[in-house]
Amino acid sequence: MQFRTEIAAVPTDFSISHTDKVSLSGSCFTENISSKLADAGFQTDVNPFGIVYNPLSLADNLNQLLDNRRFTPDDLFSDKAIYHSFSHHSRFSGNDPASVLEKINSRLAYSSAFLRKTDLLIITFGTAFVYRLRRTGEVVANCHKIPAEQFSYERLKIEEIVGDWTNLVNRLKETVPSIKILFTVSPVRHWKDGAHENQLSKARLLLAVDEVIKCNSDTYYFPSYEILMDDLRDYRFYAEDMLHPASQAIAYIWEKFSEMFFDRQTMEKIRVYERILKDLNHKAFHPESEAYQAFRKKAEAQLEQFLKERG
Repeated sequence: MQFRTEIAAVPTDFSISHTDKVSLSGSCFTENISSKLADAGFQTDVNPFGIVYNPLSLADNLNQLLDNRRFTPDDLFSDKAIYHSFSHHSRFSGNDPASVLEKINSRLAYSSAFLRKTDLLIITFGTAFVYRLRRTGEVVANCHKIPAEQFSYERLKIEEIVGDWTNLVNRLKETVPSIKILFTVSPVRHWKDGAHENQLSKARLLLAVDEVIKCNSDTYYFPSYEILMDDLRDYRFYAEDMLHPASQAIAYIWEKFSEMFFDRQTMEKIRVYERILKDLNHKAFHPESEAYQAFRKKAEAQLEQFLKERG
């Protein structure tokens, strides 16, 4: 008997290997996937602006990477003696503007170079709602708990998302002709908007992604949203807040991702890398012993060889 509606992994016309460079940007779910990729030995760069939820800010961030832009003191603002950027997550904020700019610009330089060598760009949209700064009309990536009256709060139109991302996809392909772009919609519900508004928001994201993929080659979709909503579909797969996926759900989504994008050779390399890490993380009762030192050197040599082959 069938007790659930399982979503099958649909094969694509490309696979991901350890020689590929993978850039990831988007919502907190992006960090779940990037963590799995890093733990499996892949070369990744994740969220160079920090966690960003809305499609317009994500597009703006990637355009800034393509421009190799540097931020200046004029790009920062202070609130309660803390300096922020409206383009960045609060992990980049701090009480010294020079340190904030150094953190922002050093990361931008690294990620701009990484993007130009990227084989796969993974984008996760979180919400179609945006905060727009009233005094400039700018859509911000993060409002940094500034008083709400300084912003208008609105839901993006599908054509706005499609327009921005069609232009960006074209620009990405001009800069990195071999790049492939994988879209996904975060399964994390934005409950503060209300149940109905959250559904409308996710629907707009799904429709916008569908339009972008229809109009552009080398663009793909991974159904992380559908896997949690329709395949798992049970609160035991959620964290305590009942909104974010639990570790079990993340592991299951990763399993589906692996089926969709990894061939047998890559799966074997993942197993090799995991064994190496397990050996390196092994806690010995007698770490000073010759046997353990030989064991440790062997694991370190295996890791060095793995990284050399990865490139």
